[in-house]
Amino acid sequence: MSEAYVYECVRTPRGKARPGGGLADVTPLAMLEGLLAALVERTGLRGADDLVVGCAGQHGHQGGNLARTAALTTGFDSPGMTLNRFCTSGIDAVSTAAALVSSGSRRTVVAGGVESVSRVPMFSDRGPLWSLPVGSLHMGVAADTVATLEGFTREELDAYGLRTQTLAADAWAAGRHARSLVPVSDLTHDEHVRPGATLGALAAMEPAFAATPGQDEIVLRHLPELDSVSHLHTRGTSPSLCDAAGLVLVGRDLDLPPLARVAGAATAVGDPVTMLTAGQLAVERVLAEAGLSPDDVEVFEFAEAFAALCLKFQRDLGVGDDRFNVNGGTIAMGHAFGATGAILIAACVDELHRRGARYGVAAVSGAAGSGSAVLLERV
Repeated sequence: MSEAYVYECVRTPRGKARPGGGLADVTPLAMLEGLLAALVERTGLRGADDLVVGCAGQHGHQGGNLARTAALTTGFDSPGMTLNRFCTSGIDAVSTAAALVSSGSRRTVVAGGVESVSRVPMFSDRGPLWSLPVGSLHMGVAADTVATLEGFTREELDAYGLRTQTLAADAWAAGRHARSLVPVSDLTHDEHVRPGATLGALAAMEPAFAATPGQDEIVLRHLPELDSVSHLHTRGTSPSLCDAAGLVLVGRDLDLPPLARVAGAATAVGDPVTMLTAGQLAVERVLAEAGLSPDDVEVFEFAEAFAALCLKFQRDLGVGDDRFNVNGGTIAMGHAFGATGAILIAACVDELHRRGARYGVAAVSGAAGSGSAVLLERV
C-alpha cells in the first residue's frame, strides 16, 4: 500500500445563502472552475487521475455530474465524478481520493465539494428520504433532542455560540484563513462572521425549532423515555447556511512539497433521530483504528452541527477549547453542505502548520445518522 498525501488546499469564501448573498450570483460550476484555476496556478498540474466532488443537492445547477462538467469547461484533464453522502460529502470525497491513491491505482486525485444553497435549497431534490418519518425530522429538532437527552442548558449553548463567533472574528483579523482562501468576485471573507456578537444578543434570540408541526411527535414516539423536547437552539447556536466550494489535491510521489499525510478515514452511522452524533462516532472510530486517543490530537475541526453536538463532543472525548475549532466553526462562518468537509480539511491542515502540531482530525455529521472523519498528520 502507498501513502496518500495532501499537497494543496483551496477554498472559496462562504457567502450567505440568500438573495444578495456574496456568492448568490455565482454558479456552483463557476466556484469549481475558479478553484481548479487556483490549483493549476499553485501546483502547475493541469489535470489529475480523477476529480471527485461531493455535493448534497445534485439537480438543477448542481446536476449532471458537476465534477466532469468542471473538468470539461476548464480543460482540466480528469474524468470527474460527483458523490453524495449529504453533509459529509466533502469529507468522503477526500477519503475516496486517499483510498484511490493508497491503493496504487491513482497517483493524483483532486477532491472536495461544492454547494450553492442559494440556488439549490435543502430538500429541493424531493428525494424519498424526506418523506420517511425519520427523514422528515428537521436537524434542528434533532439537535434540540440531543440537548434534552444530554441535559445541556440554554446558557451553555449560548456561551458556545458566542465562543465560535469570537474565535472566527479573531482568526479573520489575524489572517489565519488566508492561506487556503481564493477570493470570488468582491467576496474575500466568510460573510456570516459577526465580530460584534454578545452574550446578551444571543440570549435574546427565540428558539428556532419550537413551532415545527409534528416534529416533537416523531421524537417522542422514537424515544419514549422522553416526556418532551426542550427547544433551546436559536439562530445563534445553529449552523448558518452558505454557498461555498473547496478542493484538496491528494496524491503520492509528486514533485511538490506535501502538507500532510492522510493517516486514516472512517465513516459511522448512528440513530437517525439523534442523527448528528455520528460525526463524533466517526472520530472515535478513526482514532481507534490508528491506535490513537483524543489526547494525541492537537487540532479538531468538527462541523458545528448545532452547539449541543459540540458540547457533547468536547465533554465525551475530553477535548478542551485549546484544541477544538480554535478559529471558529460553521455556526459562525457557515455550512455549505457538500463543501464543508473540504473547507474543514483546509482549516485543519493550515492550523497544524501554524502550531507545528502532528495530528489533526476533520469531521462532519450528516442527515439520516451518517458521519465521516479524516485523520491528518502534518508533514
